[in-house]
Amino acid sequence: MKSVVFLHYFLGFILLVSHLNSVSSWKKEEFRNCNQTPFCKRARSRKPQHCKLIATDVIIGDGDLTAKLITPKEFQENPDEDSSGIASNPLILSLSVYENGILRMKIDEDASRNPPKKRFEVPDVILPEFESKKLWLQRYTKQVIDGDSADSFVVYLFDGYEAVLRSDPLEVFVREQSSGKRVLSFNSHGLFDFEQLRVKKEGDDWEERFRSHTDSRPYGPQSISFDMSFYGADFVYGIPEHATSLSLKPTKGPGIEESEPYRLFNLDVFEYLHESPFGLYGSIPFMLSHGRTRGTSGFFWLNAAEMQIDVLGSGWDAESSIMLPSDQNRIDTLWMSEAGIVDTFFFIGPKPKDVVKQYASVTGTSAMPQLFATGYHQCRWNYRDEEDVKNVDSKFDEYDIPYDVLWLDIEHTDGKRYFTWDKALFPNPEEMQKDLASRGRRMVTIVDPHIKRDENYHIHKEASKNGYYVKDASGKDYDGWCWPGSSSYIDMVNPDIRSWWADKFAYTQYVGSTPSLYIWNDMNEPSVFNGPERYGTVWTGDNTATWEQLRVSVPMILTLGLTGITFSGADVGGFFGNPDSELLVRWYQVAAYMPFFRGHAHHDTKRREPWLFGEHNTKLMRDAIRVRYTLLPYFYTLFREANVSGVPVTRPMWMEFPDDEATFNNDEAFMVGNGLLVQGVYTEHAKDVTVYLPKDHTWYDLRSGTAYKGGKTQKIEAADAIPVFQRSGTIIPRKDRFRRSTVQMENDPYTLVIAVDSSGEAEGELYIDDGKSYEFNKGAYIHRRFVFSNGTLTSVNLAAGTQFLSDCTIERIILLGHLSKPKSARIEPSNHAAEVELGPLQIQSKIRSSVLTIRKPNVRVSDDWTIKLL
Repeated sequence: MKSVVFLHYFLGFILLVSHLNSVSSWKKEEFRNCNQTPFCKRARSRKPQHCKLIATDVIIGDGDLTAKLITPKEFQENPDEDSSGIASNPLILSLSVYENGILRMKIDEDASRNPPKKRFEVPDVILPEFESKKLWLQRYTKQVIDGDSADSFVVYLFDGYEAVLRSDPLEVFVREQSSGKRVLSFNSHGLFDFEQLRVKKEGDDWEERFRSHTDSRPYGPQSISFDMSFYGADFVYGIPEHATSLSLKPTKGPGIEESEPYRLFNLDVFEYLHESPFGLYGSIPFMLSHGRTRGTSGFFWLNAAEMQIDVLGSGWDAESSIMLPSDQNRIDTLWMSEAGIVDTFFFIGPKPKDVVKQYASVTGTSAMPQLFATGYHQCRWNYRDEEDVKNVDSKFDEYDIPYDVLWLDIEHTDGKRYFTWDKALFPNPEEMQKDLASRGRRMVTIVDPHIKRDENYHIHKEASKNGYYVKDASGKDYDGWCWPGSSSYIDMVNPDIRSWWADKFAYTQYVGSTPSLYIWNDMNEPSVFNGPERYGTVWTGDNTATWEQLRVSVPMILTLGLTGITFSGADVGGFFGNPDSELLVRWYQVAAYMPFFRGHAHHDTKRREPWLFGEHNTKLMRDAIRVRYTLLPYFYTLFREANVSGVPVTRPMWMEFPDDEATFNNDEAFMVGNGLLVQGVYTEHAKDVTVYLPKDHTWYDLRSGTAYKGGKTQKIEAADAIPVFQRSGTIIPRKDRFRRSTVQMENDPYTLVIAVDSSGEAEGELYIDDGKSYEFNKGAYIHRRFVFSNGTLTSVNLAAGTQFLSDCTIERIILLGHLSKPKSARIEPSNHAAEVELGPLQIQSKIRSSVLTIRKPNVRVSDDWTIKLL
């Protein structure tokens, strides 16, 4: 996936999960706050209308609208300064328009004025094909806005929308053509500031210090800050990763207790705190807004420097500190970055899925995982030796619990030299992997980008000789402290070095690896334990075995999905600490519906494999894992949707119900695709739980088929399982035979669960490929749409090109809410009948519901067919 997971040092690799941490617990004083961060302190202190820049020399060139941003002489501190002085140096602004409602705005120093160096621009994030979607501007229109003394410049953006460059005062915004209402606005409060690079003069002191570390800043401060407004917004979301609510809480403003801004800085944090704007592991400067009146919009700043973001609250007016009229309701935000350029993208939506698709068209979609990776993974720091691996694997079979992958952490290596094995503990790695593979299972071993500085270690010798390490300020190989001790770090920014590193994963170079071995690319925003602050990477981090951390894992994973990292999850049970049996069971029950499903634990914790907590608790954890395997056809279909469109696997409820205000701030429940609503249990000793079911739908309990009317909160029994509901109008594919791994499920038949809506209709999809190769890119897949209407189920082909071949059949069709009493079902074109069984009639919440089963229709999933109830 072309991703935007970066900060301070650009990521060379994107990974699904990461891992460990420094050995000391979280200490507030070890991390900078805004007042200790000069660029943040400066930006936060600026008053509205601080920006005095105006736009001049507006032209259309190379398909873009460009302008110079200058400071009028009456506002210049040194108006007589010559052309090399900062006061008179203009900035260059450009606006570019792309397909499907995307506006790109760039602001940088004027290269013709020969700045002392080129400012950093982030490489390798924007898709190469994105530029081909550029709409070449041919003209603009002039318009005077709000009685301004100067013209504004208007260009077409998308059907019903236009982009406006307001020259004095400077503002760039998107508005609706018909109403003139703004959607997104840059610098409406005049807080834009751009610190230009300078040549150091005698007496200049630009050094910045934190604890024992000093940043010399040879070209002076170079921060950028600006305000960004979202109109018609009730809430804003995004900018992961933070252990806090899905909707971003205001950090500053009238009537708000001022807190730290949301920090985007990839910190590797041991036992982080929940409900905090503190930055963790990954940084994606992409924010979405959503509101009932306008819908959804989005904003992305392509910037790799440390960033701080204030959310100023809905309707806040920065100058007068009063609420704006209701028709101008908006949420204002303040974006502050240490360096870089302004390279921003405005996404107009207006629907939630429109915004994530627009964003994905810029940065890319998530990769299609292999099928086994969507199953359950078992991990620990560390499984001790080959005997321990064999024992854990056999216990899964003994207790009839499916799983697909067993992971080995850093202790499996020879002295934490990656791509090696501890010969005493793992003397026969190939035989160990082949043994797992004989039961359809894989192994994952860890590889970290920090390399032990040991002249007897072949990778260190090669990297050092060829100059492949990141350098320090003096030009020497950077020497930091991580798991192996003294370590250096591969320069993943360099594509040639990335290629060299990738070659190390070949079977011929990674001795002891086999085709069933996979790699844990760990700590790829490299952690340095003796740095001023540590760096981490993307997953929900080194969490703790507490109910609060279980609760906060849900909005964290939802936020990652919204911003393009859909294949994410939390360490089941918490990485640190010892969960009691109840917490562990509840964690499994929620995590079974998350995209990435892995149990993991710190080496100081007690062993917590699912069979160690008594027969009853083992059953509940087994049930949760089995439900995941039952639903793998549905999950795999959703991963394909994410791969094609960018729409995440797990979704906030408002993404599916954008007009239902009760969903906007609900992050305890979530959707899996468009068909399943999951409500976790996050408190001890809960026998039941309340769950809001969105309006205008009927909801069917996944366990019983009981129907509930939407638009209200229901109290649901939850003693042994969490509530999960299927939405009316959907069809969900399942595989209901219990196996020990995904490989053994390959040829099993399918079950279709049809939940009809008030019109007696439903539809859904099923995607199938070989689950292991990239042949789907050549058309080798099955993609079917199932439509149920007027008592008839139809299978329609959605695939193009050469289909993947499969002899799998549909062995059962379950209809929820179908009220007629058919005697049989007729299958065409084979013209044969199938048995129909009517279940008990249920009445719940004033809805009459029945369960009807069509047994053994025996139609192939790859064929066109119809099944009509008679």
